[in-house]
Amino acid sequence: MKRYTILCLLMLSVTVGRTYGQQKNDGLKMISKFGSDTQELFHLLRFEGVDYYKIDFTGKELKNKTYRLSVKEIWDGKIKSDTIVFNSKDMAKMGMDKVNDTTLALSVISKLTSKNKIKISFMFPRFSVTKEYDALANDDYSLRNLADESKLEIGYGKKFHFMAMILPFERADGSKSWCDIGSSGNDVENWGKKFGIKHYLLFEMQIE
Repeated sequence: MKRYTILCLLMLSVTVGRTYGQQKNDGLKMISKFGSDTQELFHLLRFEGVDYYKIDFTGKELKNKTYRLSVKEIWDGKIKSDTIVFNSKDMAKMGMDKVNDTTLALSVISKLTSKNKIKISFMFPRFSVTKEYDALANDDYSLRNLADESKLEIGYGKKFHFMAMILPFERADGSKSWCDIGSSGNDVENWGKKFGIKHYLLFEMQIE
């Protein structure tokens, strides 16, 4: 049977749109941009299997907030680990623990390495954090902005689903879809059971 791959990204063309996460009444908003405005660079990223996002969190109350990012590694429908990627409070001595404006900007870059590791970098204006996680030998991994794609609520003082590195849902006809998963709502921790995904990473953020 011939197999088809449906790569469903919010923006596959070179003209990359801006999208917004669902905000709470406290006014925290997320602006997300996938890929590159440059056609040649956009094609190069796709060829190399690199996912790239530029993300801005904005809000009048954002200034002087701390923030942290954690990751859940989910294998065969079960959470195998829940660890801190970084906590801005750890950088208090360097004066980089709090957001110094009403905007928190970052870039997120990910890819599957030749050693079957998911390599992901969170790049902020004054520092960056790069991590590697065990993965399957599968080139279908895709980085998704869950807060935007599933219109999940984001806000201050409570952990929210941010991004995920996922494998596609394989349909009965052999086709594959990432959108069926990424837009399926907030029951993220049960995707393995619901969609039969063997492995994915769930990144969560807390701003307080």
